Amino acid sequence: MLTRDIAQTIVLETSIRLNRNVNIMDEKGIIIASGDSSRIDDIHEGALEVLKSGETLIIPFNEKGVWRGAHPGINLPIVFQDKIVGVLGITGNPEDIQELGGIVKMITELMIKEKFIASQLEWKLRTKEMIIEELLKISPSYSNIERWLNLIGLKLNAPFITILVQMTDRSISNQTLTSKIEGIIGEKHGLVGFININRMFIALSGFTQQGADKKLQNIYDELKKQKLKFRLAYSTPFKSLNKFNQSFIDCDLALQISGETEDFISFAEVEPKALIYKIDRTWGENFTNRIMNKTLVKYADTLEEFFKNNLNIQQTADELYLHRNTLIYRLNKIEKETGYDPKRFKDALTLQLALWIDKKLKSEEITH
Repeated sequence: MLTRDIAQTIVLETSIRLNRNVNIMDEKGIIIASGDSSRIDDIHEGALEVLKSGETLIIPFNEKGVWRGAHPGINLPIVFQDKIVGVLGITGNPEDIQELGGIVKMITELMIKEKFIASQLEWKLRTKEMIIEELLKISPSYSNIERWLNLIGLKLNAPFITILVQMTDRSISNQTLTSKIEGIIGEKHGLVGFININRMFIALSGFTQQGADKKLQNIYDELKKQKLKFRLAYSTPFKSLNKFNQSFIDCDLALQISGETEDFISFAEVEPKALIYKIDRTWGENFTNRIMNKTLVKYADTLEEFFKNNLNIQQTADELYLHRNTLIYRLNKIEKETGYDPKRFKDALTLQLALWIDKKLKSEEITH
């Protein structure tokens, strides 16, 4: 645990504040970090004595040269998880630095503990990301998934819900944000990880529908609290690990086909529209070419708002800041020009499909 990098960090942090040379020796008594670079890799016999006895060793000036590689000062055992992992040496008059020794030892052990915790968090974070990466494959290795889950002490239980969060602007680190979301869902109730720099994947595991709805709302509220610019989509519940790939595709599609201002998107609510994005292009072109005309294109936004408001004329007029008669004129003109009455459910469905397919085809043209 006491690496050269950690030791050198400790030396830099402490020697500057103390204005004295500080040495760190490993479990073999070798100097692995020092304010005096010429002493690195030398054997420190005073450290060997501390490692052997487990006690602090004070080397006064009159014992200079007795301990090979050691200078007058104080040498203290560095303890981590009830084990001596190294020795801390402070050069100088023991009478002047004895009181400081205990404080520096405490700081050193705290720094090692912090580094250890950080490395454990990093390792867990990377393992979870590996599990997510495997789950999202078309043909995942379930043996690898099981092995990695065992390493982090996690078990995934059905039903599952996939959440995909797309972020465009944030200042919070991946690890901090992941920890906050894990705190909401519970570390044993799912997976959280980044699949690229701006996309966070969350898998809810073992929640009832009511419990999952509550967690979804809590996650959304936390993202808002962090003042992030984001859009969140979530899947329908599923019971098998082999459905994670499809649930991810569903969430990704939900983000694509919903409005840019929508930031909390249920795939179940956009699923009818999502089906349009899976149909044959030729069939879609034939359908829209038959129905779409200049009038329908001109009043597409009016129709979308009308459908959004469940064919309610007054509510739609209010939303569009139109006079009721103006809206009725537009709806009648659409009926006259297309042969489909937007006020009738069956015809409205046909017109909605035409608008969705037209939008899909245009987006494909832009992409290509």
